[in-house]
Amino acid sequence: MKTATNDRVQFPAYQQGTANIWLRLAHEAWDHLWPWTSSILRRQRALAMASIVLAVLVSVAWGAAALGHLSRHSVIAWWFGWSLLEVLIRHHSKPYVKEGPWWGSTWRVANWMDLISYVLFKNLLLGSGLFLMLNALGLLAD
Repeated sequence: MKTATNDRVQFPAYQQGTANIWLRLAHEAWDHLWPWTSSILRRQRALAMASIVLAVLVSVAWGAAALGHLSRHSVIAWWFGWSLLEVLIRHHSKPYVKEGPWWGSTWRVANWMDLISYVLFKNLLLGSGLFLMLNALGLLAD
Protein backbone atom coordinates (compact mmCIF):
# COMPACT_ATOMS: atom_id res chain seq x y z
CA MET A 1 0.00 0.00 0.00
CA LYS A 2 1.38 3.37 -0.94
CA THR A 3 0.78 6.76 0.61
CA ALA A 4 1.48 10.10 -1.04
CA THR A 5 2.74 13.17 0.79
CA ASN A 6 3.28 16.31 -1.28
CA ASP A 7 4.92 14.86 -4.37
CA ARG A 8 6.62 11.94 -2.58
CA VAL A 9 5.26 8.39 -2.60
CA GLN A 10 6.14 6.03 0.25
CA PHE A 11 5.76 2.27 0.52
CA PRO A 12 5.66 0.61 3.96
CA ALA A 13 7.98 -2.18 2.77
CA TYR A 14 10.67 0.40 2.12
CA GLN A 15 10.85 2.19 5.44
CA GLN A 16 14.49 3.01 6.11
CA GLY A 17 16.31 0.09 7.71
CA THR A 18 13.27 -2.18 8.01
CA ALA A 19 12.98 -3.55 4.49
CA ASN A 20 13.81 -7.17 3.83
CA ILE A 21 16.00 -7.38 0.72
CA TRP A 22 13.86 -10.17 -0.78
CA LEU A 23 10.68 -8.19 -0.16
CA ARG A 24 12.25 -5.17 -1.85
CA LEU A 25 13.36 -7.21 -4.87
CA ALA A 26 9.93 -8.83 -5.17
CA HIS A 27 8.27 -5.42 -4.96
CA GLU A 28 10.64 -4.00 -7.60
CA ALA A 29 10.00 -6.90 -9.99
CA TRP A 30 6.23 -6.70 -9.48
CA ASP A 31 6.22 -2.93 -9.90
CA HIS A 32 8.19 -3.04 -13.16
CA LEU A 33 6.52 -6.03 -14.79
CA TRP A 34 2.86 -5.65 -13.72
CA PRO A 35 1.46 -2.20 -14.61
CA TRP A 36 -2.05 -2.80 -13.23
CA THR A 37 -3.39 -2.23 -9.73
CA SER A 38 -6.62 -3.54 -8.27
CA SER A 39 -8.06 -0.02 -8.35
CA ILE A 40 -7.75 0.30 -12.14
CA LEU A 41 -9.28 -3.14 -12.57
CA ARG A 42 -12.33 -1.92 -10.60
CA ARG A 43 -12.64 1.71 -11.76
CA GLN A 44 -11.70 1.61 -15.43
CA ARG A 45 -12.63 -1.83 -16.58
CA ALA A 46 -12.61 -1.05 -20.30
CA LEU A 47 -9.03 0.23 -20.20
CA ALA A 48 -7.93 -2.60 -17.93
CA MET A 49 -9.51 -5.33 -20.05
CA ALA A 50 -8.24 -3.84 -23.32
CA SER A 51 -4.74 -3.61 -21.91
CA ILE A 52 -4.82 -7.17 -20.57
CA VAL A 53 -5.98 -8.45 -23.97
CA LEU A 54 -3.19 -6.50 -25.67
CA ALA A 55 -0.65 -7.83 -23.15
CA VAL A 56 -1.72 -11.38 -24.01
CA LEU A 57 -1.49 -10.59 -27.74
CA VAL A 58 2.00 -9.13 -27.29
CA SER A 59 3.01 -12.28 -25.41
CA VAL A 60 1.63 -14.37 -28.29
CA ALA A 61 3.59 -12.17 -30.72
CA TRP A 62 6.81 -12.86 -28.80
CA GLY A 63 5.96 -16.57 -28.87
CA ALA A 64 5.28 -16.44 -32.62
CA ALA A 65 8.62 -14.65 -33.06
CA ALA A 66 10.35 -17.38 -31.07
CA LEU A 67 8.80 -19.97 -33.39
CA GLY A 68 9.99 -18.03 -36.43
CA HIS A 69 6.50 -17.02 -37.57
CA LEU A 70 6.83 -13.27 -37.05
CA SER A 71 9.29 -10.84 -38.58
CA ARG A 72 11.60 -8.63 -36.56
CA HIS A 73 9.72 -5.54 -37.67
CA SER A 74 6.43 -6.96 -36.45
CA VAL A 75 7.89 -7.76 -33.04
CA ILE A 76 9.20 -4.20 -32.70
CA ALA A 77 5.85 -2.74 -33.78
CA TRP A 78 3.90 -4.89 -31.29
CA TRP A 79 6.29 -4.00 -28.48
CA PHE A 80 6.14 -0.26 -29.25
CA GLY A 81 2.33 -0.38 -29.33
CA TRP A 82 2.29 -2.14 -25.97
CA SER A 83 4.67 0.48 -24.55
CA LEU A 84 2.37 3.33 -25.56
CA LEU A 85 -0.62 1.65 -23.94
CA GLU A 86 1.42 0.89 -20.81
CA VAL A 87 2.07 4.63 -20.36
CA LEU A 88 -1.70 5.19 -20.21
CA ILE A 89 -2.21 2.25 -17.85
CA ARG A 90 0.52 3.42 -15.47
CA HIS A 91 -0.88 6.96 -15.50
CA HIS A 92 -4.13 5.57 -14.10
CA SER A 93 -2.74 2.88 -11.80
CA LYS A 94 0.89 3.55 -10.81
CA PRO A 95 1.57 7.25 -11.42
CA TYR A 96 4.96 7.35 -9.71
CA VAL A 97 8.62 6.99 -10.61
CA LYS A 98 11.75 6.37 -8.60
CA GLU A 99 13.78 9.43 -7.76
CA GLY A 100 17.50 9.24 -7.21
CA PRO A 101 19.68 6.16 -7.67
CA TRP A 102 18.08 2.92 -8.84
CA TRP A 103 18.95 1.19 -5.57
CA GLY A 104 17.24 3.90 -3.52
CA SER A 105 13.77 3.86 -2.06
CA THR A 106 12.43 7.30 -2.89
CA TRP A 107 9.55 7.73 -5.33
CA ARG A 108 7.68 10.77 -6.48
CA VAL A 109 4.44 11.44 -8.28
CA ALA A 110 5.15 11.31 -12.02
CA ASN A 111 4.06 13.66 -14.76
CA TRP A 112 3.37 12.44 -18.31
CA MET A 113 6.95 12.92 -19.48
CA ASP A 114 8.26 10.95 -16.49
CA LEU A 115 5.96 8.04 -17.31
CA ILE A 116 6.78 8.13 -21.02
CA SER A 117 10.51 8.13 -20.29
CA TYR A 118 10.24 5.41 -17.64
CA VAL A 119 8.05 3.03 -19.65
CA LEU A 120 9.83 3.45 -22.97
CA PHE A 121 13.29 3.01 -21.42
CA LYS A 122 12.20 0.03 -19.31
CA ASN A 123 10.56 -1.63 -22.30
CA LEU A 124 13.53 -0.80 -24.52
CA LEU A 125 15.75 -2.72 -22.09
CA LEU A 126 13.33 -5.64 -21.72
CA GLY A 127 12.51 -5.82 -25.41
CA SER A 128 16.10 -5.57 -26.58
CA GLY A 129 17.09 -8.32 -24.15
CA LEU A 130 14.35 -10.61 -25.47
CA PHE A 131 15.09 -9.61 -29.05
CA LEU A 132 18.83 -10.30 -28.70
CA MET A 133 18.16 -13.62 -26.99
CA LEU A 134 15.79 -14.77 -29.77
CA ASN A 135 18.16 -13.50 -32.43
CA ALA A 136 21.16 -15.27 -30.85
CA LEU A 137 19.18 -18.50 -30.81
CA GLY A 138 18.32 -17.98 -34.48
CA LEU A 139 14.60 -17.97 -33.77
CA LEU A 140 13.58 -14.66 -35.39
CA ALA A 141 12.24 -14.70 -38.94
CA ASP A 142 13.87 -12.34 -41.43
